Formats: sequence, C-alpha cells, structure tokens
Amino acid sequence: MLFVEYPKCTTCQKARKWLEGYGAAFTVRHIKSAPPTAGELRLWQKCSGLPLKKFFNTSGLKYKELGLKDKLAGMTEEEQLELLASDGMLVKRPILVGDDFVLVGFREAEWSRALGKK
Repeated sequence: MLFVEYPKCTTCQKARKWLEGYGAAFTVRHIKSAPPTAGELRLWQKCSGLPLKKFFNTSGLKYKELGLKDKLAGMTEEEQLELLASDGMLVKRPILVGDDFVLVGFREAEWSRALGKK
C-alpha cells in the first residue's frame, strides 16, 4: 500500500500509528515534496468513488488563500486535477492507496473495513 502523508499533520500521524499498530506493510510518500500527479489523482478518484472535491484540503491555508470555495464549481475536472497536482498542500490527507481501494482522510472504521480488520 501507499500511504501519502504530511508528517506534521496530526491526522496523518494518527493514521500512520494506526497502520503500524495494525501491522500493515506500506510505503510512505511525503505529499509536499512528492505531490500526486494529475494522472495519479484521476486514477485514485475513480478508484475511491468519491467526487473530486473530496480530494481538496478545504481546511488548508492554501485552499482558503486561493478562494477555492467559490472557484471550484466553475472549474473543469481537468483544471481541478492540474491545480491539485500543482501543490501537495491542496490535497486532503492522509491518502491510503491499496490494490482495490483509495481512502482519503482518516476514518478508523472505514480503514478497518478496507483492510479487513473487524
């Protein structure tokens, strides 16, 4: 699995600790120094079944600074993907990418189901 995180993010820290406690094998990727590409985001969005807007870090400073709350609706999906790929800090985190799932944000019950933990 691929675990995409921002190490200073407390939610990411909690999710990583949970994954380690579960004994899951995963590769770590720093979202700021190695942001997801538009192509990766397109695949992840499709696999997750979530609307693209769920991939935006709506509580982030960059999101607010750019006024994206009001701008996203007027942007095409391709423009949104390119924007997300341009700055990892715009992307909601953590992201867990498995063979047949993509989880955005950390919700323990959802992660437990995806990893087959009861």
